[in-house]
Amino acid sequence: MKVATYPSEEETANSFISTGHLPSSGMVRALVDEAHARFKANDEGQNASYYPALALVPRDLFGVCLTAVSGQEFTAGDVEVEFTIMSVAKPFTLALVYQVMGTEIVRQKVGLNATGLPFNSIKAIELHADYKTNPMVNPGALATVSLVPGKTAEDKWQFIHEGLSRFAGRELTLNEEVYASASRSNSRNRGIANILYDYDRLSFDPDETTDIYTRQSSLNVTTRDLAVMAATLADGGVNPRTGERIIDAAHCQHVLAVMIISGMYNSSGEWLFDVGLPAKSGVGGGIITVAPGKGGMSTFAPPLDSSGNSVRGKLATKFLSERLGLNLLASVPAD
Repeated sequence: MKVATYPSEEETANSFISTGHLPSSGMVRALVDEAHARFKANDEGQNASYYPALALVPRDLFGVCLTAVSGQEFTAGDVEVEFTIMSVAKPFTLALVYQVMGTEIVRQKVGLNATGLPFNSIKAIELHADYKTNPMVNPGALATVSLVPGKTAEDKWQFIHEGLSRFAGRELTLNEEVYASASRSNSRNRGIANILYDYDRLSFDPDETTDIYTRQSSLNVTTRDLAVMAATLADGGVNPRTGERIIDAAHCQHVLAVMIISGMYNSSGEWLFDVGLPAKSGVGGGIITVAPGKGGMSTFAPPLDSSGNSVRGKLATKFLSERLGLNLLASVPAD
């Protein structure tokens, strides 16, 4: 009897990947410009008030950038203005930890499934029998940070700082004002870290873990930086700005899966329905979106909706996903 054979995991990861191309450069450039012009005047939403420094960011700032896996960039608006990365750092720190520890260990220690509760919920920990959540919400992100290699807090911070800078293709700087503001206002995250530690779901000192997490969130980026970082995930872990491989392609796939599950907080399901792409937002006003095999998009606009996502950023990304044919769930009948 003939025994069926199947490709190995490595062969599958390397052979069956998302491919395709963006439309012509002229079309992409025109649509990025149109997305910015269409939604620039939208004045809905409010700046985040979790940390006082975020409330002071000018609400009219708006940048849109798309970086193809080839490295070609298409920009409109305030793409060079620096702002703090906030929760958009989460998928990249997760990717770095995946690269060092492997996906299964992180899955067992941190969790994977959506919580169905707010991103900073303490109840989300208590409601799960194993006290695991998801790497894209605060409890899971704190647990992920605690797994970063290094014997000391400074070792762990250097690993994250250097890793996120490699994703961006330049050295990122710490926003001292936001870091100080966040450190004075992060009592909830400190509480979450201590609860995780009590349940043996944190692998490092809770206070030091919270401080590293706060520093990570306070790194300065631009809209252009985030598009490069997103494009690195779109291109199997290779940075289109520098040509450096940051993580293995298989880990990109798993990071994008986690982003689909909870990257847009409690509106992740609606986002997938409307946009059809993995994404991650942050309360600083940034959103990254990844079109595997094609490129990465980013937007920056500080006013947020009730779920904590940039209002103008969501509108611009949905528009571009539709017009550029990026939705992973869209198809046409075969001839």
